[in-house]
Amino acid sequence: MSLSSLDHCSIRTVILDETRDFYVDILGMDDGDRPDFPFPGAWLYVDGVAVVHLVGVDPEDPSGLQEYLGGDISAEALDGSGAFDHIAFRAKEPEKLISRLKDKGYPFRERQVPSMDLFQVFVEDPNGITVELNYWAEDQKAA
Repeated sequence: MSLSSLDHCSIRTVILDETRDFYVDILGMDDGDRPDFPFPGAWLYVDGVAVVHLVGVDPEDPSGLQEYLGGDISAEALDGSGAFDHIAFRAKEPEKLISRLKDKGYPFRERQVPSMDLFQVFVEDPNGITVELNYWAEDQKAA
């Protein structure tokens, strides 16, 4: 077996619209095609690839989700990253993201990685999941 890349991450959420808006309006992903699953959700794309799958959880009727995905889907269990620490994206033009975060009032952290030409921005999505944006110096020159 040989792995080539991470295909996507999936986020279960009881605040589907707010979560979708964060990834689309703040991070700039595209809301695109998604199969007709028996539960609400959204597939969010970067450069034509669905990298974030949002899974809407209806605490009042989780039947479609339980049947299809299984697992614990209680609303109380869906806060923060748990053992999964964060998701990270390679990105360009940090000033644009920082401006959007400030305009929308999202708290964030910045970090310059020692001994590397890497600037990072960390922000929590509406579910408390940490999102890391990596701005490599060589990528910024090509922007």
